[in-house]
Amino acid sequence: EYEVAVTIAIKYKMHLAIGVAVGSSMQITLFIIPLLVIIGWSIGIDEMSLSFDMFQVAVLFVAVLLVDLPNCGEALVKGMLLMCLYYIISTVS
Repeated sequence: EYEVAVTIAIKYKMHLAIGVAVGSSMQITLFIIPLLVIIGWSIGIDEMSLSFDMFQVAVLFVAVLLVDLPNCGEALVKGMLLMCLYYIISTVS
């Protein structure tokens, strides 16, 4: 799916590309993460949970806001904002 998003983005159809990428990410978030937690519980890993601390919730909220920004000029600006957010997350975590 991400290959399709990149191919569509190369053709300058950014709204469709973002829709494909966000839809794929939502599928992973809503299905795979809870599934992995349940599998972890079944094999005896009790540390896995769906309880997120305040920093993780704030980072997710900011990432959603950045992706859902109205057309702010160029996709490059939005991409740079997301890259900066990812850098901040990796530095703080």
